[in-house]
Amino acid sequence: MAGKAVDEPSEDVVAIANQQREARRSPFARIALFIRQVIAELKKVVTPTRKELGNYVVVVLIFVVIMMALVSLLDWVFALAVTYVFGTPAA
Repeated sequence: MAGKAVDEPSEDVVAIANQQREARRSPFARIALFIRQVIAELKKVVTPTRKELGNYVVVVLIFVVIMMALVSLLDWVFALAVTYVFGTPAA
């Protein structure tokens, strides 16, 4: 493992949240707490390197092309089935 992944909020953020919950402060204080918690979570975000981002883009594009081919194939098969069942439209 290269890095340590932490999914839980830090202890000081939890302590602040518990204090705020007990005190039942004003809505503005709760909004400020929410913003502090959001900032604490955003500090945990790791941006991918340029190489990783390139790999992600390639994987997504390949997946999209495969899904387009699958949907197109199913559309063609269902069109053939509908034409077989109902016949061609009369002119």
